[in-house]
Amino acid sequence: MEWMTVNEAGAHWGVTTRRAAALCANGKVAGAQKLGSFWVIPKGTSKPLDGRTRLAKQENQHKE
Repeated sequence: MEWMTVNEAGAHWGVTTRRAAALCANGKVAGAQKLGSFWVIPKGTSKPLDGRTRLAKQENQHKE
């Protein structure tokens, strides 16, 4: 399996490295794993939806 770091994910998703790491720490990124003090994310993983958006709220309603 190919991996990317939070630096690479942040650049790919258009967010800061810190934000990408926070998404991993909060369990929002599917397949993210912590190796020592580093987060690794499977390549090709899409950015999680921002929970404040209308699309995310609609998505949550369909899950319930």
